[in-house]
Amino acid sequence: MAAQPADPGDRPTPAGEESPGLPGMRLRVLTVFAAAVLLWLFVFYGTPLGHDYDRPTHVARAVLTAVLVVPAVVLARRLLDRRPWRGLGLPLSRTGARHFLLGAACWLLPAAAGFALCLATGWVEVTRTEPVAEAAGVWAMLVVLVFLYEALPEELVFRGYIQRNLLTALAAGWTVVIQAVLFTLFGLLVGVVDSPFRALVFLTFGALLGAFRVATGDIWAGIGFHVAYQSVAQLFVGEGAAFEVSGEGVFGLVALGGLPFYAAWTYLSRRHRDTLDWSATAP
Repeated sequence: MAAQPADPGDRPTPAGEESPGLPGMRLRVLTVFAAAVLLWLFVFYGTPLGHDYDRPTHVARAVLTAVLVVPAVVLARRLLDRRPWRGLGLPLSRTGARHFLLGAACWLLPAAAGFALCLATGWVEVTRTEPVAEAAGVWAMLVVLVFLYEALPEELVFRGYIQRNLLTALAAGWTVVIQAVLFTLFGLLVGVVDSPFRALVFLTFGALLGAFRVATGDIWAGIGFHVAYQSVAQLFVGEGAAFEVSGEGVFGLVALGGLPFYAAWTYLSRRHRDTLDWSATAP
């Protein structure tokens, strides 16, 4: 198989060695993980925004999360790793844009098929609670808010910083597993994982996003997949949704999760099999 896609911002270091004066890899990973948990808890509990949901509060939380988390990860990369931020896997290039669209398509296309299946079989009924134009506007807004509140900061922390650091000492397959476990633990600690099923969704989602990073060499495909999934899910399910859905459990299992996750993994394992080297490391 081909070697792990290189991070252009990294300088080579002999395998198994750390640069002089750097904190150990485990300490760096745990420090950034703990900082992420504390920052998300601060946004939700440590500000006067309150715990109830409304659109202005959602906007404020999204902006505040991006403003706090993104610079914190960049600083950790510079101060703890002493490496350029480009190693986080967020290139501002046409390739990054293509990967973003690829990730979004990997979720949207099979999700549309799952949605059609649910409606055709009568497993799910969907009732619009707002006019079409307003529902489209809500989705456009959710795309931006999900990008700022969840996709960009979470991908930078877990698939950008943590997975990249783990890759300096561990095989790519283990980095995917470990960051997915940490991602699930993060969800538990900040209060969004509240059941075994939800934990399984987080673990599967995190592993798939990690596989996108291994396959493409950056985190843009994962961001695109993350934005597509969460923006549509929030459009149909939960507080502030623009639709009412009966059969929500089947809808979530088939259209939102099961079919898109399986289709995305099938695509990655076939289309990118030459770059999915699970034994590769990148010291």
